[in-house]
Amino acid sequence: MSENLPYTSIEVCAGAGGQALGLEAAGFRHLAAVEIDHHAVETLKLNRPDWNPVEADLKQWVRDHAVDYQGVDLVAGGVPCPPFSVAGKQLGHEDERDLFPTMVQLAAATRPKAIMIENVRGLLDPKFADYRAQISAELAAIGYRMQWKLLQASDYGVPQLRPRVIAVGLRDDLDAEFSYPAPSATPAPTVGETLVDLMEADGWSGARAWAGQAASIAPTIVGGSKKHGGPDLGPTRAKKAWKALGVNGHTIANEPPAPDHEGDPRLTIRMVARIQGFPDSWEFFGPKTHAYRQVGNAFPPPVAQAVGEQIRQALDTAAAKIPSALTGTTTG
Repeated sequence: MSENLPYTSIEVCAGAGGQALGLEAAGFRHLAAVEIDHHAVETLKLNRPDWNPVEADLKQWVRDHAVDYQGVDLVAGGVPCPPFSVAGKQLGHEDERDLFPTMVQLAAATRPKAIMIENVRGLLDPKFADYRAQISAELAAIGYRMQWKLLQASDYGVPQLRPRVIAVGLRDDLDAEFSYPAPSATPAPTVGETLVDLMEADGWSGARAWAGQAASIAPTIVGGSKKHGGPDLGPTRAKKAWKALGVNGHTIANEPPAPDHEGDPRLTIRMVARIQGFPDSWEFFGPKTHAYRQVGNAFPPPVAQAVGEQIRQALDTAAAKIPSALTGTTTG
């Protein structure tokens, strides 16, 4: 499916494939997609078996297999957010789930032309300034110049608030510069515009009126935590924001509203996935709780595509200037 794409990549902490989908659209062929969650790996196998999904602990996989991918063009991943999330204890490097050091090891082993790491906005809090500087210094020591920036998903056509930190670095020997993508000139669609056809799929007569009320973008998709039970649209504050859009956020529905539905509708997995920017064709493996967790933790494909296109542009520029520095790409 993606064998003719110009650049190669490794996707780690791949989840349900949101970031990988966007990077594929930007021109990156994934040689491997590494993820520890079984249900997410099965989702990847359902949709993109050519990405070579691997169910593995990243630390162990890097020790055992990273060297096999020397020469890959891009190493990308959304490493775990809890060490830096304001919803958690923000333990940073003291959290056993912190995988930034593992990303440094992966870069050292594979020597990619570019690195892309996604995480929550809390990573930019002043308390982590020294930590960011340390990671940047470790990557600089092996030849990468890192940039860190907060991007808002709604600036790239995604109908929700979803601020995420994107760190990007190019290898020093490439004569090119990376620039973050400019926001889209077209405003993101509202929740009503995004979901009206799905809301009326089973004949709900109130779908059009509901869409007129749901006239802004969504709050950040949250919920699906392993520690906090089944699928819903998040804590009380998030549910209030959804209520203002005419959405019942207390549970996730199995089907769209019935023809005679009354009151605020609930969202289905497909609806939430569309708000995240997934194509409707993307299947999620597992029962509702596991499927929703995959959607809720995803990185919106349109944002990843926008960043990926800028990385590709930088690599194209480098190839035009110093093609000898870009030879020997691994074929996987």
